[in-house]
Amino acid sequence: MAFVLEHLDHVVLTVANIDATVDFYTEVLGMDLIKVDGRKALAFGIQQINLHQRGHEFEPKAAHPTPGSADLCFLTTTSLETVMEYLKEQKVHIEAGPVERDGAIGKLRSIYLRDPDRNLIEISVTV
Repeated sequence: MAFVLEHLDHVVLTVANIDATVDFYTEVLGMDLIKVDGRKALAFGIQQINLHQRGHEFEPKAAHPTPGSADLCFLTTTSLETVMEYLKEQKVHIEAGPVERDGAIGKLRSIYLRDPDRNLIEISVTV
């Protein structure tokens, strides 16, 4: 192989409403709002989610950018019981879980919820 991939730097979410997305990811999931070249993005750890407004995406872009088409898994070191209590207080519906899954780093215990665009959000702990 001529090169080795190290890790993901960022992903892009195309969303129906950037402000609603920012509110959910900052207020519910605790991410930080940052600005990149005047555009809004979300940061957590060393990762970043860039946000594109549907119909006003930046080039180059995905072939079919669509709100609600993502399936994202986030890892936490907080117990899922604590996460579920917090989400209940925030009136966020847990769609499924806790369930055991296989992740990139091994076995996970996960819960599932949806963001404002109905993207599937998995929050997991390693087991």
